[in-house]
Amino acid sequence: MTTANSAFDDSVSFDHRHIDLENRDDVYVIGDVHGCLDSLEALLGSLELGANDLAVFVGDLVRKGPESKAVLDRVRRSPRLVSVRGNNERKLLEGEASLPALDAVDYQYLESLPAAISWDGGIVVHGGVDPSRPLSAHSDDDVLTMRALDGDGYDGPFWFESYEGPPRVFFGHTVLAEPIEREWAVGLDTGCVYGGRLTAYNVRRGESISVAGTSHVERSSEKIVTADSE
Repeated sequence: MTTANSAFDDSVSFDHRHIDLENRDDVYVIGDVHGCLDSLEALLGSLELGANDLAVFVGDLVRKGPESKAVLDRVRRSPRLVSVRGNNERKLLEGEASLPALDAVDYQYLESLPAAISWDGGIVVHGGVDPSRPLSAHSDDDVLTMRALDGDGYDGPFWFESYEGPPRVFFGHTVLAEPIEREWAVGLDTGCVYGGRLTAYNVRRGESISVAGTSHVERSSEKIVTADSE
């Protein structure tokens, strides 16, 4: 679903959902969960979401960790939890990967996830944006997989190092040693499934909250980015 967004110069072509935060209290963006239900429950317990709070996930709710279906159930059933689509959701939908535990309802939910969720001044995507192009020139694939400017690998330079906004982009996909908090980019994949942490960012207060992850998958240190916040 594409909706007009005053933060965009032109209508965007990627699948995106615009939300109004005027009547929301605390608004959080949460990093890649990857099937780590225990860490998700611990983080949500720390956040203590109220009736008017909202948490937006950066995608990759599924795969690599042991409880993808339970994570999908947890997010899907709460009106205070929403998510964009990550590359691991796309792999399931396009048949590049499979999770036998998932049923038709799960796949319908995955199909419903937009490539981006935005509000005035901010946008949540899984991957990132290309600083050299306006948002109107981005596709679903661009915002879902963007990492390095010359591809989706870990060789750099990374898109967030030169992106100057607006809007402020909240993203996952790139595994970070610590969350990135810059004026125009906030990175939240802190490697929960690799034994790192699961991180949320309070948009209103400008604060990060994290809980311990569990090492379900090995990760080379060369694919964990250490980047300074501005």
